[in-house]
Amino acid sequence: MRRTDRLFDLIQILRDGRLHRASEISTRLGVSIRTIWRDMNTLMASGLPVEGERGVGYILRAPITLPPMILNAIELEALRLGLRLATEGPDAALAKAARALAKRIAAVTPAPSKDEGDLFAFPGATSNRAPKHLPALRRAIKAHERVAITYIDPRGTESHRDIRPLALEKHAKISTLAAYCEARGDFRSFRVDRIVAVTLTGERYPDEPGRTLPDYRARLEAETIRDPA
Repeated sequence: MRRTDRLFDLIQILRDGRLHRASEISTRLGVSIRTIWRDMNTLMASGLPVEGERGVGYILRAPITLPPMILNAIELEALRLGLRLATEGPDAALAKAARALAKRIAAVTPAPSKDEGDLFAFPGATSNRAPKHLPALRRAIKAHERVAITYIDPRGTESHRDIRPLALEKHAKISTLAAYCEARGDFRSFRVDRIVAVTLTGERYPDEPGRTLPDYRARLEAETIRDPA
């Protein structure tokens, strides 16, 4: 059993709020008593409210205060991969937020073993390729604000669109903007790297049937929404 998995199982055992002896836990997990002693020291050092000592037993004094961040190894790995994708992506603001979140998660996660390394240490600098208008698009989506964009289609033709921005999406290394195009009267998916200008209008758009994000999602499941032409 990997150490990360074992620490997770230890916490689950202690969550009942009862006193557990190291001998009992070692039998349940199939490891030595010395291993349990070392693991308990690790949990205490990580800040969890575990109390006890050798020969007496261990108890979790405040099980209700345990954060929902107690994850097993495969869940931690999935979280790590997601954060790493964000830190290596083209959106500088999102990458910075992912790095900050990784540090906060690492602070409440039991320390990894030497062979695992730091699960939430991402080497390298943040990408500086983020289009400068991404923050404006994010604000417009949150505020339900119409925007005017200048867009270069796959053939290199420039167009100007009035749109209702609905969501930013990630496909591998390409970011797209899901939107309702006022001129076309239909949904469109704009590649963010082809949007060369964004103008905020200050005009909020209403939630109208057939023009919302859930409607876009339903259409996406039924058919492929094309890149604007």
